[in-house]
Amino acid sequence: MVEFDPLYNPYPAQQLTKYARKGMVATSQPLAAQAGLEILKKGGNAIDAAIATAISLTVLEPTSNGIGGDAFALVWVKDKLHGLNASGPSPEGISIEAVKDQGVSDIPDYGWLPVTVPGAPKAWVALSERFGKLPFEDLFESAIKYVEEGYAVSPILSKYWKRSFDQFSEKLKGEEFQPWFDTFAAAGRAPQPGEVWQSSDHANTLRLIAESKADAFYKGELADKIEGFAKEHGGFLRKSDLEKFEVEWVDPIRVNYRGYDVWEIPPNGQGINTLMALNMLKEFSFAAKDDVDTVHKQIEAMKLAFSDGFAFVSDPEDMDVTVDTLLSEAYAAQRRSEIGDEASTPKPGTPQKGGTVYLSTADEEGNMVSFIQSNYKGFGSGIVVPGTGIALHNRGKDFKLDEDHVNCLRPGKKSYHTIIPGFLTKNGKAVGPFGVMGGFMQPQGHLQVMMNTIDFRLNPQQALSAPRWLWTGGKTIKVEPNFPDHITQALSRKGHHIVKSIDEVDFGRGQIIWRDEQTGVLSGGTEPRTDGQVAGW
Repeated sequence: MVEFDPLYNPYPAQQLTKYARKGMVATSQPLAAQAGLEILKKGGNAIDAAIATAISLTVLEPTSNGIGGDAFALVWVKDKLHGLNASGPSPEGISIEAVKDQGVSDIPDYGWLPVTVPGAPKAWVALSERFGKLPFEDLFESAIKYVEEGYAVSPILSKYWKRSFDQFSEKLKGEEFQPWFDTFAAAGRAPQPGEVWQSSDHANTLRLIAESKADAFYKGELADKIEGFAKEHGGFLRKSDLEKFEVEWVDPIRVNYRGYDVWEIPPNGQGINTLMALNMLKEFSFAAKDDVDTVHKQIEAMKLAFSDGFAFVSDPEDMDVTVDTLLSEAYAAQRRSEIGDEASTPKPGTPQKGGTVYLSTADEEGNMVSFIQSNYKGFGSGIVVPGTGIALHNRGKDFKLDEDHVNCLRPGKKSYHTIIPGFLTKNGKAVGPFGVMGGFMQPQGHLQVMMNTIDFRLNPQQALSAPRWLWTGGKTIKVEPNFPDHITQALSRKGHHIVKSIDEVDFGRGQIIWRDEQTGVLSGGTEPRTDGQVAGW
């Protein structure tokens, strides 16, 4: 258990860390957290609760994830950590030449071109079959009820929904986008806070997935509808791509940071960026959290890690630098030596070559889950398959059309992936799951939350509530309005270009659950930047 003062709270306007004994669910939407808690009370375990929460989030927070997105999980069961990669590949029929033939020089944000095979429904099935206790269909009950009967839209959800509606109204003009407006803006606008939204199409699709254990999505009538709509509008995704998809059970990767093992999913995910940065930072001493030297070194290490991630991380089949090399002590020392007193413009090193929701769950048996799923950028591609409610993600946006780039597009390839679950252990025992969603903020959020926890002994809520910074490229750093002004001024003198942002979406949304090894008591924190909740019993 991480040592912290359970009563100390420097953020009195925000909620305190929550405690429970038998089970806990932490996520960004209160009704989804309650759905997971209901499963625990019915006799389900943490894995069942995670699946039910994730399914509920596809309807309770459609601005960030959906049935047509990807998912990753870290699962602690019987003193072992398991990794699940449920990210889908590009269609077999796509290629750089085929994309360029459509008159584009980069893969766009919207439309069929960035759509890859969705992995989330198979993630739910795989987790249930390997580790779950309750019948698979039982895990859909809350989600179906919420979306069929309707639920009251929460304030932050409404804000993001309106933002997407405004963007889509301006940018999405083709016939292929009309189903999105029919599904998510039937009144000609986004739903307002407290307004009830429902979708019978979503409910019917979830029933089909529940009854068939996702076969309807990958092999049956839903797959037929996806292929039919793709063919109608020049998309490359086919039923054969869906039929061939399988999730991957992977070995999580880690670094030891001051006696704690910090775990991430291996590439194609960007979690390795967090680990590379922590590996650089662990040989430094930090006097205080709110100190310019602390923040400067965090930023510089994160910049170096990102530059390596962008240069070397992709589908493992295409990587010519190994994970072991990137996480080696020798390479960490090499990159650490490049951190100076002034802001730098990062470049990749020279190693030896060879829109998202997050949730945490725990139960009284000791099982814990770190789970994340996403449509990538908000609602995703803007493509909704008619009559299904399936909003397809735009994960392929990150592919490059440069054949020499490690993340170049090719058929059947997995893209560099932003969504990353995290997990913390010490001496082979689980401390617990953590995560911060939000595109390229995620490794940066993981770094800040881990250092808040380990270096500065903040409790879960403090670690999440603390003001954050975000590197956006070059020497530019965004900071929250409540970020200490004396530090931003000192960073500016070191050459950082500081931009204050009032948009909380820039800085991610996280959840944490820690377990006390001696008592089994769970402590949880949730993101103050969204409508989150920690539900426990």
